[in-house]
Amino acid sequence: MLLYDYSKSTAAYRVRIALGLKGLSYQRETVSLLDKHQHSDAYRSLNPAGLVPTLVDGDVTLSQSLAIIEYLDERYPQVKLLPSDPVQKAQCRSLALDIACDVHPLNNLRVLQYLTGPFGHSDDDKITWYHHWLKQGFDGLEAKLQGLDSPFIGGEAPNLADICLVPQLFNARRFAFDLTTYPTLTRIEAQCQTLDAFIQAHPDKS
Repeated sequence: MLLYDYSKSTAAYRVRIALGLKGLSYQRETVSLLDKHQHSDAYRSLNPAGLVPTLVDGDVTLSQSLAIIEYLDERYPQVKLLPSDPVQKAQCRSLALDIACDVHPLNNLRVLQYLTGPFGHSDDDKITWYHHWLKQGFDGLEAKLQGLDSPFIGGEAPNLADICLVPQLFNARRFAFDLTTYPTLTRIEAQCQTLDAFIQAHPDKS
């Protein structure tokens, strides 16, 4: 199994966590977004969108982190990352998509580069943009999870929603976003960070 990866990519970080939770061995191929390796002909032939991550598992090649994680969950079901109950599964997906679709795309690297490049905005404008959308997303997540008394969003073990949350909080800290008003999110994150799968997937380990 081969993961085309960039250490600070929020999406790739999710897949590394999932692989770790499932105990799956894999090789990594770094695709440096800062050095624009994602635009090379070789990588575009593998993933025409020029994004990370991309997973190659035998004759299967997949992009998009949530699709990859759901594939892994069905192909290697020894540790489940989504509930089997239809309602609980939908709720888990809903929280994961709050992050992966409504928060992350507005502050990923190519969007921020476009703001300060062709649109001509300053770095201060970029941070204001980023913090605005983080606040919108995290306010909603904190409200949804308020009162949660289990260690993880997934209950006694992390699930897809936990996997999406931790990288997004890491990314928020990189841009000095204040997380003190999100006690539930940071409590869950701290619990996740006691697990080896989360520790080893952290960008500082990559």
